This record gives sequence, structure tokens and C-alpha cells, in this order.
Amino acid sequence: MPSLLPWRVSPALVLLLLPSTVAAEESSLLDGWQDVWLFRFLINMLGYSTIIIPGYLLISYFKRTNYLETGSGICHPLIKTCVFGSEAKTSLLDDTSVASRNEGDSGSSVKQGIKLVFCAAGLQASYLTWGVLQERVMTRSYGATTPEEAGEKFKDSQFLVFMNRILALTVSGLWCVLFKQPRHGAPMYKYSFASLSNIMSSWCQYEALKYISFPTQVLAKASKVIPVMLMGKLISRKSYEYWEYLTAVLISVGVSMFLLSSTTSKHPSNVTTFSGIIILVGYIVFDSFTSNWQDNLFKHKMSSVQMMFGVNLFSCLFTVGSLLEQGAFFESVAFMTRHSEFAFHAVLLSVCSACGQLFIFYTISQFGAAVFTIIMTLRQAIAILLSCFLYGHAVTIVGGFGVAVVFLALFLRVYARSRMKSGRRSAQPLAQKV
Repeated sequence: MPSLLPWRVSPALVLLLLPSTVAAEESSLLDGWQDVWLFRFLINMLGYSTIIIPGYLLISYFKRTNYLETGSGICHPLIKTCVFGSEAKTSLLDDTSVASRNEGDSGSSVKQGIKLVFCAAGLQASYLTWGVLQERVMTRSYGATTPEEAGEKFKDSQFLVFMNRILALTVSGLWCVLFKQPRHGAPMYKYSFASLSNIMSSWCQYEALKYISFPTQVLAKASKVIPVMLMGKLISRKSYEYWEYLTAVLISVGVSMFLLSSTTSKHPSNVTTFSGIIILVGYIVFDSFTSNWQDNLFKHKMSSVQMMFGVNLFSCLFTVGSLLEQGAFFESVAFMTRHSEFAFHAVLLSVCSACGQLFIFYTISQFGAAVFTIIMTLRQAIAILLSCFLYGHAVTIVGGFGVAVVFLALFLRVYARSRMKSGRRSAQPLAQKV
């Protein structure tokens, strides 16, 4: 019996004699939890829910009480714009996005080609630069003056998302004020769906670089065409021709072959973890939903800049609310003040993101989500090609065959689409315009 006493007392003695050790262990355990991506994901979603749930309850209340007819007062125009919108949704056959594409189709093929090249070049320039900066910010340290110093790494992916969105909101807001825009018809709250999925896809893209190599992330992006088409069937009830599925598969296979063959043993990639795969799957799902929901929103009368403003308005609201609730906003600002190089990279990253978003919304409004995804998929191959030319990487036979498959798929897609358009013009010579 007496022998049990020391066993019972020993934990208390440890707490009394070594309080700093226990506190350090508890602190390290808490820091360890904060470094787990799933914990951060849940904390972010909890922060977003503090904005989404009250907003959902308010919207439900206004709709249930028929506020559009019965309400009045100074807040009535604002509530009408946010909850009900200014105009009814256009019909499926005469929606704005289809109309704009039909107008382009009725014009010369040279103008359509120039417009497509302009969209592709803008997307490539913006996001090739953005990709280089993204990898620099998330995988390298700041503040190290000598190679022996470890430096300090930036960890909060959500703050980078906020930086990107606040500049995009400013640019789109100024554009809407300075240039005449069509009368806005969509209820503002509908932008929140695309906004939330856009935030999460961007967060997953930043966060994935902590767990997987950059080539693996590029491989996942290269196969996005098929998920986007599947999401289009679920959200917009779109129907695709068999050749669209075939060319989507060929493009994904060709780009994947080229990217896999371009990863040499001289540059070994990091070990792909299970967490990284889950995050990449989340990125693909969120990003596919975003582009298709935006494509669906263009059925209301709006410009691509109005779309950009609406999505980024909710993105800033969600991210700044979550950052303030977590106390991470001022920590990230303090990191920027400590490291001027990071501040420069973050601002340049935001500029590239804002310019890229302008091209994204314009491309989706003119050519649709699937064409936009094809352009962004080809960006991955172009990035590898530039690396081969600049740094002398050899292209293997398998990689060359993959490039040939991609361009063959693009040729088949353009040929099949031109044949379909010519058939529609012969069957319906007079196309309706909005």
C-alpha cells in the first residue's frame, strides 16, 4: 500500500518541479495542431460559417415575408439588390453568355481567333508569373542573410488569398465606376457560392505545396477538363458531344505524358503525401464548381468585370472575417513588416491574380468554362516548354508524343466545333440576339 503513494504523487511532483517543461509540451502540442491542414481547414470553414449562416437566415426571412412587395424605407433598394436582384433571369436559349458567344460566332473567324489568342496570351502571362511567385512564397524562407540561417517561412495561405482578392476587388470596383456597365440583374448573394468555392480552391492550391511537389500539383491541374465538364452537367445541365469528351481525355492524357516525362532524376520531387492528394482533389472539385457557377451566373445581364466585383466582394468579406476571428490577420501584417521581400512578392502576386481574373471572367463569358480550362491546362505544358528552352532540359520521346496528342486533340476540337457551327448556321440562318 505505501508503495502506491509515490506513484500517485509523482505526477504532481513533476507538475510542481517542472512547470515550464509541461507548458512547453502543451504549447508544442497546440502548435502542432495548428500546423495540421485539416485543422486549419475546419477553422477557416467555421469562420466562414459565422457569416454564411446569419446571411442565409436573413435571405430566408426576406423571401418568406415577401419583402420585395411589402418592404420600404432607405434599406429597400439595397436589400432588393442583394436578395432579389434587379431583373429576372433570361431564358436558357437567349442568355447573355450564349448571346455574346453567338455574336462572336456570327462575326468573322479572324476576329474570333484574335479574341481567343488575346485571352490565351493574357492568361498565360498572368498565371505563369503567378505560379513562379506562388512556389517562391510557399516553399522558401524569408529573412535569411546567410545560407546557414533557416529564415522564417510564411504559413497562412488564407492571408495570401485575401491579398489577391482585395486588389481584384479594388480594380473591378474602379472599372465599374469609371466605365459604363450593363444594368445588374443577378441577386448579389448568388456570388457568394462562387466566392466560397474560389476561396477554397485558392487555399487548397497554396496549401498543397506544403505536402506535394510542384510537378504533382501541375499534373492534377492538367486533368481538370473532365471534372469541369462533369460539373457543368450537374450545375448548368449542359450536354456535351462525344467528341468533347474524347478531346478532353486526349488533352489530359497528352499533357500528363509530357509532364511526367519532363521530371528528371536531376530534380527529384518531394514525396507525395496522402494529405496532398486529398487537398488536390479538393482543389479540383472547388475550382470546377467555381468556373461552372460563374458560367451559369452569366445568364443574368452582367459584364465580366461586374462578375469579378461580386465574387471578390464576398471573398474579401469571408477571408477578412475569418482572419480577424482567428487573430491571424495582424500576425500576417507583422510578417510583411518584418520582411519587405515578402511584401513585394505578395503585392506582385496580387497584381498577377487581379489581371488573371479579368482574363478569366472575360474568357468564360466569351467561350465558356470548358474552353477556359483548356487554355489553363495548356499553360502547364507551356511552362514546362519554357523551362526546357531556358534551362536546357531534354524532351523525351514520350514527352514529344504527349505534346503531339495535345495538339491533335485541339485540332479535332476546333474541326468538330466548326463543323457543328456551320451545320447550325445552315439550319437556322437567323439567330436571335439579346
